Amino acid sequence: MLIIILYIIICCLAYNNGANDNFKGVATLYGSGLASYKKALYWASLTTFLGGVACLFLANSLAVAFSGKGLVPDTLLGTPNLLISLGLGSSLTLFLANRLGLPVSTTHALTGGLVGITLITKGTIPGQIFLYKFLLPLLLSPVLAIILATIFSRIADYVDRNFTKSKANCVCVDVSCSDLIVQPNGVLAQVATPSLPIVKLGQINECAKEESKSIVKIDLTKTLDITHYLSAGAVCFSRALNDTPKIAALLMVSGVMHISELGLVLVAMMVGGLVGAKKVAEIMSHKIANFDRPQGLSANLVTSLLVLSASNFGLPVSTTHVSCGSIFGVGLASKTYRWDTIKQILSAWLSTFPLSMFITSTTYLLVIKLRS
Repeated sequence: MLIIILYIIICCLAYNNGANDNFKGVATLYGSGLASYKKALYWASLTTFLGGVACLFLANSLAVAFSGKGLVPDTLLGTPNLLISLGLGSSLTLFLANRLGLPVSTTHALTGGLVGITLITKGTIPGQIFLYKFLLPLLLSPVLAIILATIFSRIADYVDRNFTKSKANCVCVDVSCSDLIVQPNGVLAQVATPSLPIVKLGQINECAKEESKSIVKIDLTKTLDITHYLSAGAVCFSRALNDTPKIAALLMVSGVMHISELGLVLVAMMVGGLVGAKKVAEIMSHKIANFDRPQGLSANLVTSLLVLSASNFGLPVSTTHVSCGSIFGVGLASKTYRWDTIKQILSAWLSTFPLSMFITSTTYLLVIKLRS
């Protein structure tokens, strides 16, 4: 019965995680007008699924970190008391955030719950482990995202102003040229002579006149839009890669993460994103800052870069913090950010950790009392 209860709780946690997090990677597609809400949501679901599958092979270190090893007493690892309390406390914290439509961090909720149980059972926290494995990655990642997104945004604006003024812009590569020569019989002949590739920037109709000489014709604006889609998919992929093992760790009763447990978490996460993402989507896409397509691309490139790097090194960064920081960074560069919304989000971030600590600690005490 306890195992059944645990599975239900973890599915609720995964559902609330999906509702709060799944859309964050594609928020710039929706916010910049490149994609409709449904189109962006379906793209997020597909790439989230791929990231969840990949985490089985690439992110086991995160599963170990969020099983509580190194924080809570070893005697509690994998026990129903720990897993039920942590799952329920984190799930309720995310549920409250979803009701308010505020993007918060599942990582913060899980970390807060682990710290709360550690304080009850040990009376202290292993400072070095908590500082380097949890606190510093969570605090530094949004600051780094803001700085990088500001830089990337200015580069994207420069490219947009100088190279993509019209959707008709293209790149032509001229790989040959011809010369007129006089043959021995006195007849003029046109002979192709090899030359180094010459890159030309112009209009598509101009490239068309080049005929066979222009072997590459690329619509730069369309290319950037495709890159935007790919970067959004990379954010969703990396988020699933980073978050799925954290939640699946709560099902590691046997000490091993099984494919069936991972699949259960992933399905619940995707359903949550499809059903409950609308409120958070509007906040992320339209209420943090105004941004165009190149700026949205900049934010997504920064987010995917940071989260994928963190997953590779087993660092529990928050996709929420990185994504919001990136959007704020492009808003800062263009001076279109909305400070009122940012203050609400910051307040939610600051309250997530202590709220999860309180709920998880209280739940843990109740579970012990009920089972005694």
